[in-house]
Amino acid sequence: MAETDGQRELSHRQLAKCPTGITGLDEITGGGLPRGRPTLVCGGAGCGKTLLSMEFVVRGAVNYGEPGVFMSFEETSEELAKNVASLGFDLSDLEKQKLLALDFVYIERREIEETGEYDLEGLFIRLGHAIDSVGAKRVVLDTVEALFAGFPNELILRSELRRLFRWLKDKGVTALITGEKGEGTLTRHGIEEYVSDAVLVLDHRVVDQIATRRLRFIKYRGSVHGTDEYPFLIDESGFSILPVTSLGLDHKVSSERVSTGIPRLDGMLGGQGYYRGSSVLISGSAGSGKTSLAAYFADAACRRGERCLYLAFEESQNQIIRNMRSIGLNLEPWVRQGLLKFHAARSTLYGLEMHLAMIHKLTNDFQPGTVIMDPITNLSIVASHNEVKSVLMRLVDFFKNRQITSLFTNLTHSGELETTTIGVSSLMDTWLLLLSVESSGERNRVFQLLKSRGMAHSNQMREFIITDQGIDLADVYLGPGGVFTGAARLQQEAQEKAAALATREELERRRRVLDRKRQIMEAQVAALQAEISAEEEELQALQDKSKLQQKVAAEERERLGVARKADAPESNEGG
Repeated sequence: MAETDGQRELSHRQLAKCPTGITGLDEITGGGLPRGRPTLVCGGAGCGKTLLSMEFVVRGAVNYGEPGVFMSFEETSEELAKNVASLGFDLSDLEKQKLLALDFVYIERREIEETGEYDLEGLFIRLGHAIDSVGAKRVVLDTVEALFAGFPNELILRSELRRLFRWLKDKGVTALITGEKGEGTLTRHGIEEYVSDAVLVLDHRVVDQIATRRLRFIKYRGSVHGTDEYPFLIDESGFSILPVTSLGLDHKVSSERVSTGIPRLDGMLGGQGYYRGSSVLISGSAGSGKTSLAAYFADAACRRGERCLYLAFEESQNQIIRNMRSIGLNLEPWVRQGLLKFHAARSTLYGLEMHLAMIHKLTNDFQPGTVIMDPITNLSIVASHNEVKSVLMRLVDFFKNRQITSLFTNLTHSGELETTTIGVSSLMDTWLLLLSVESSGERNRVFQLLKSRGMAHSNQMREFIITDQGIDLADVYLGPGGVFTGAARLQQEAQEKAAALATREELERRRRVLDRKRQIMEAQVAALQAEISAEEEELQALQDKSKLQQKVAAEERERLGVARKADAPESNEGG
């Protein structure tokens, strides 16, 4: 019981958080910005400070029922409304519902320079009125440089800044204050970051002509928070921040299997295909058929009624659809039905972290069951191999957490067939290798399963045949000269068929000779049997004749004896 009370006391002492409603930001802050305290958002021009602040206010009003005040010192209310309309934010409607108050304050720098006087009392009155008019819980001041522009006295400036931040705390509002980046400091004055409870830095950098946007919390008083740099994306739906370090290895696993789209490949994988939610790598040299295998997997997913997201870095959607028709695969109906979504873009379109953020956003919006990335080696153009491996590691974990089956194609080069350029094979659950074998003046494809975790799988090589009817995995022929494929395999098959035919013909010939011998032998046996039977009949006739002669002779003797009376009957009388 004492432990429970202690936990409750600790929870009571923890800093209250104000959820921003911005994708990813609440995750890296452990719940949002410090409630009732000011947060400084600083960065260079065009990094997204105003947009982040506006979304903070709008999301609070729409998602959490917390009215807000947006006070601008640079843009008018009409300009702000037009700028954010493309994001689906209707500021006028929010103002009518008393969920938002927009106020533009114009500060004349010449007046400050001429009089040397500066007092925030007027601002406090105006801001306080705006807060009270809508019952605001959130406040944005954009930007602090415009508010203190032209003021030379640093001591008074520091004092007024502290006064402003204290006033906001006393009002109990969660405030965002934007500031421009200074020379060697986070802001121009280099003071705001010290009096803020949280400091958020936005960065829009260009490296090797590739622009990326990143965000980082410099400090966050009273709370544990992510301290890494996080990529963020600004698109038609607003801010999207990717918490790249929040993924762990505690995802669930499934025993369900999903078809590869090729029956014989399913057979090589225990007869059922890949595990759902697993990661699959297809490696091979150029032209070995990696995209064809990926397309068949996409087709199989759509046939199951499952959504598939196809991320292409080399070919356009139309080109892939056209090329797949040549091998008997029509992907266009799945696109029309909304089951297959292509996102085709050169890897150099934006930075690596932006690719990661974009993939997260596409996945969250489309909710696919299968994701294909073709090929991942193109990402090495915009970053080092280690950076690409780090991003792919995050993606694999992200997909596994969502139970999304992911398939990656990887381009290999001669001498590196069983390695990957960016070293991601260890991240994959199943690894398929496509080889291009040269023999008899032609090149043919050979397919092999290098590994497939958690299932029995074939270790046999197959010839990977692509025709206008589709893909087939044929048995390869092994001989003294190695593996026979293509024309050599056909020749070997013909030779084996001819040898088998000759063997069958020889067997038939020998069978016929044996049959003839058997027939001759049977005829000879029958003749001997007939001869024996005839002799037996002749012998029997002689025996019968002899018996008859003996009988006739006996009867003749008896008759002759009677006629001669040579013998008298014996008398029984006594003398």
